[in-house]
Amino acid sequence: MTCKQLGGACDQEFQASTFEEIAAMSKKHGMEMFEKGDKPHLKAMQAMQELMKTPDAMLTWFQNKKNEFNALPEDQ
Repeated sequence: MTCKQLGGACDQEFQASTFEEIAAMSKKHGMEMFEKGDKPHLKAMQAMQELMKTPDAMLTWFQNKKNEFNALPEDQ
Protein backbone atom coordinates (compact mmCIF):
# COMPACT_ATOMS: atom_id res chain seq x y z
CA MET A 1 0.00 0.00 0.00
CA THR A 2 1.11 3.57 -0.51
CA CYS A 3 1.28 6.46 1.89
CA LYS A 4 -1.67 8.04 0.01
CA GLN A 5 -3.75 4.86 0.33
CA LEU A 6 -3.19 5.06 4.08
CA GLY A 7 -4.28 8.69 4.34
CA GLY A 8 -0.87 10.25 3.73
CA ALA A 9 0.48 12.54 1.07
CA CYS A 10 2.95 10.66 -1.13
CA ASP A 11 3.51 7.54 -3.20
CA GLN A 12 5.95 5.88 -0.76
CA GLU A 13 5.18 2.16 -0.87
CA PHE A 14 4.94 -0.15 2.11
CA GLN A 15 4.92 -3.94 1.90
CA ALA A 16 4.28 -6.30 4.80
CA SER A 17 2.57 -9.54 5.71
CA THR A 18 -0.02 -7.94 8.00
CA PHE A 19 -1.96 -4.72 8.11
CA GLU A 20 -0.55 -4.02 11.55
CA GLU A 21 2.98 -4.08 10.07
CA ILE A 22 1.88 -1.72 7.29
CA ALA A 23 0.31 0.61 9.85
CA ALA A 24 3.55 0.67 11.86
CA MET A 25 5.59 1.46 8.73
CA SER A 26 3.18 4.22 7.79
CA LYS A 27 3.34 5.68 11.30
CA LYS A 28 7.17 5.67 11.21
CA HIS A 29 7.12 7.35 7.78
CA GLY A 30 4.64 9.94 9.07
CA MET A 31 6.89 10.74 12.03
CA GLU A 32 9.87 11.18 9.69
CA MET A 33 7.85 13.55 7.50
CA PHE A 34 6.62 15.41 10.59
CA GLU A 35 10.22 15.89 11.77
CA LYS A 36 11.13 17.24 8.32
CA GLY A 37 8.17 19.62 8.42
CA ASP A 38 6.82 18.24 5.12
CA LYS A 39 3.77 20.43 4.46
CA PRO A 40 1.68 17.92 2.44
CA HIS A 41 2.17 15.28 5.13
CA LEU A 42 1.39 17.78 7.89
CA LYS A 43 -1.88 18.60 6.12
CA ALA A 44 -2.72 14.88 5.85
CA MET A 45 -1.94 14.46 9.56
CA GLN A 46 -4.34 17.28 10.42
CA ALA A 47 -7.07 15.47 8.50
CA MET A 48 -6.33 12.27 10.42
CA GLN A 49 -6.46 14.16 13.72
CA GLU A 50 -9.92 15.45 12.80
CA LEU A 51 -11.02 11.89 12.00
CA MET A 52 -9.68 10.68 15.33
CA LYS A 53 -12.00 13.09 17.16
CA THR A 54 -14.87 10.76 16.24
CA PRO A 55 -14.02 7.25 17.48
CA ASP A 56 -16.64 5.54 15.31
CA ALA A 57 -15.36 7.29 12.18
CA MET A 58 -11.78 6.35 13.00
CA LEU A 59 -12.74 2.72 13.64
CA THR A 60 -14.62 2.59 10.32
CA TRP A 61 -11.66 4.16 8.48
CA PHE A 62 -9.23 1.70 10.07
CA GLN A 63 -11.43 -1.31 9.23
CA ASN A 64 -11.88 -0.12 5.63
CA LYS A 65 -8.10 0.22 5.21
CA LYS A 66 -7.54 -3.20 6.75
CA ASN A 67 -10.11 -4.70 4.37
CA GLU A 68 -8.39 -2.94 1.46
CA PHE A 69 -5.05 -4.41 2.55
CA ASN A 70 -6.54 -7.90 2.92
CA ALA A 71 -7.99 -7.69 -0.59
CA LEU A 72 -4.59 -7.02 -2.17
CA PRO A 73 -2.79 -9.87 -3.95
CA GLU A 74 0.00 -11.53 -1.96
CA ASP A 75 2.82 -10.42 -4.28
CA GLN A 76 2.65 -7.14 -6.13
